[in-house]
Amino acid sequence: MADRDLQGGDGIDTFPFPVELSVGGVGMQVGPMGTGRTWHADAPLERVHRIDFHVVMLFGEGPVRHMVDFTEYEATAGDLLWIRPGQVHRFSPTSEYRGTVLTMQPGFLPRATVEATGLYRYDLPPLLRPDPAELAGLRDSLGQLRREYEDTATLPLSLHTAVLRHSLTAFLLRLAHLAASAESVRQRSDSTFTLFRDAVERDFATNHSVSAYADALGYSRRTLVRAVRAATGDTPKAFIDKRVVLEAKRLLAHTELPIGRVGAAVGFPDAANFSKFFHQHTDQTPAVFRAELR
Repeated sequence: MADRDLQGGDGIDTFPFPVELSVGGVGMQVGPMGTGRTWHADAPLERVHRIDFHVVMLFGEGPVRHMVDFTEYEATAGDLLWIRPGQVHRFSPTSEYRGTVLTMQPGFLPRATVEATGLYRYDLPPLLRPDPAELAGLRDSLGQLRREYEDTATLPLSLHTAVLRHSLTAFLLRLAHLAASAESVRQRSDSTFTLFRDAVERDFATNHSVSAYADALGYSRRTLVRAVRAATGDTPKAFIDKRVVLEAKRLLAHTELPIGRVGAAVGFPDAANFSKFFHQHTDQTPAVFRAELR
C-alpha cells in the first residue's frame, strides 16, 4: 500500500484509502497478499492502527493470527477476514499472510448496494469460514473481480469502473450472505435490538443508561432486556459497557490522550471513576493496558 498523511487530531489516527495507487484511480484494489505491505511508512502494520476503508482478506495459507477490535482471530486456508472502516486491527509479526486482499473506499458503491451487502454491519463477526461450495463461489467471484480490475485496456475508464462496481457487488453479495448466515435468525430480524444497537453506537459516549435508551426508543425496560439478551446473550447494560470499553481501548492504544481525557471521551468526566470502570471490565488499569501495547 502507499504512504499517505495520517488524519489525526484528538481522535485515533486513521490510515486513508490509497486511491492514487489503485489501477485507474478507482476506489478499490484487489491483489495478492504478501510481505512488505503497509498503509503508511511511519506506522508498520504490526502496530495497532485504524483504517477508513474496507479490507477483505481471503487466506490461501494458515494459520494466521490477526487482531480486530482487540479480539485475536486465527484464520487458516479458505477463511476470510472482513475488517470495516473504523475498526482497529493489527497484523501479526509472526504470521505469513498469503492469499488475496480486497480493499474498497467508502462511497465506491451506490447506497442500495451498501444496504444490500451490509457493508456497515459491525455486529457481524470479522472471521468467516465458508463451506467448500461457498468458498468455491467466493474464489470464482473474487478471481473475476481481479481480472476485471487488472484489465485496463479493453474498456474506457467509465465502463471499466462500472464493470468493477458490478463485479464487486456480486462478490460482496456472496460475502454478505455468508456473514449473515453466521448470525442467528432472531438477531437478523429483531428490530428492537437493531434499533438499540444503532442508538448505542451513536450515543455511547454520552449515554450509559439502559432506561434512557428504552425511553428514547419507546420500549419498556423489560422489552429491551428480552430483545438484547435474545440477540447477544448479554444484558443491555453489558452491551453498552462493552462498547464503551472498546472505544476506551482504541483511544488508549492509538492516541496520546491523557487517561483522564480518554475517560471524558467515553462519558466519564471523573478520571477515578473511569479507571475503576475500566479495571472492572478488563482486570487492568488504563495505564497498564496502554503500556502493554507500547
